[in-house]
Amino acid sequence: MNVMLNQAVIARQGTPEAVSNPARFRASFAVSQREVLASQRLRYLVFGKEMGAKLSGRFFRLDRDRYDSFCRHLLIRDTYTGKIVACTRVLTQEHAERAGGFYSSSEFRLDPVLALPGRFMELGRTCVHPDYRNGAVIALLWSRVAEFILDNGYDYLIGCASIDARDGGLNAHAIMQRLQEKYMTPSYVRVEPRHRLPLPVGMQSSVQPNIPPLIKAYLSIGARAAGEPCWDEDFGVADVFMLLNVSDMSPRYARHFLKRGSRGLTAH
Repeated sequence: MNVMLNQAVIARQGTPEAVSNPARFRASFAVSQREVLASQRLRYLVFGKEMGAKLSGRFFRLDRDRYDSFCRHLLIRDTYTGKIVACTRVLTQEHAERAGGFYSSSEFRLDPVLALPGRFMELGRTCVHPDYRNGAVIALLWSRVAEFILDNGYDYLIGCASIDARDGGLNAHAIMQRLQEKYMTPSYVRVEPRHRLPLPVGMQSSVQPNIPPLIKAYLSIGARAAGEPCWDEDFGVADVFMLLNVSDMSPRYARHFLKRGSRGLTAH
């Protein structure tokens, strides 16, 4: 399950201009269990308190699962306060083999995707503190993810992007109709959800899709949806499996975030 990066009005942490200052934030991978716990507390705040998810570690005010010990945890820290304000976790193919598979494999049958030649890495549990949902934080998070992909020679990025389905799935189905127009992988590279999202009662073609920013971010870098969504009842969301072939990464994304023309990602 991956969180929706909803846009929010910034409050309580100073002016929007101050919180949007890129120089204020620093990205790094967790180097201690204490930092991992801090990311799990942030995940609890977003997934448990804000979204109402049923979390196994909720009695400890943590979001944690068995994959955490196999992942690297990328943190965005507010250098003014020292607080971790965003996080995601990276599960590489090598560590996924030790974990018994990628997290996504618990929601989808991935055989057609994993049959592709090359190395995979997965993003999961991406979230941003409600007070910091702005361009500076999200851009820094994605730029560090992209650097990790390139520095370590991964060929594919995979992950689940969530759509709030507490409306009975109306928005999720409307979004999928939009994605099917031009944002899907080829038919031979499609995953199968283990739990299909039920068709909503009274589905209307006139529903205007409200696409979550995380899906927009995936699409903007060149990723595509690879099949129908999976219904995650514990989180109350429809998860869409996203696939990025790194060789298809958007030149615009490379120009704004990577600036690595010498590595074959020159922007035009």
